[in-house]
Amino acid sequence: MTLDKGLVEALERDYTTAPVTERERVMLDYVVKLTKDATKVLKDDHDRLRVAGFDDKAILQITLIASWFNYINRVADALGVGRE
Repeated sequence: MTLDKGLVEALERDYTTAPVTERERVMLDYVVKLTKDATKVLKDDHDRLRVAGFDDKAILQITLIASWFNYINRVADALGVGRE
C-alpha cells in the first residue's frame, strides 16, 4: 500500500523495472507467476521467497491475498462490474 503515485505508475508500467527492493521483486515475481499459471509454481519459487526473508506464514499470506484478488477480479469481469 502506497500513496506514491510515481511508484504505482512504475509498477503498472513494468514491475521488473520499478524502484522496489530485491525482496519485494522476489514477491512480485512469485505473484505474477501465480497469477499467470499457478500450476507452474514450484518448490523452488517458495525457496526463493524464503531466501528473500519470507517465512511459511508470509508465503501463505502472499498466496492467499494474490489468489483472492485474482478470484474477485475474475468474478467482477464475468459479471461486467465496472463496464458500461
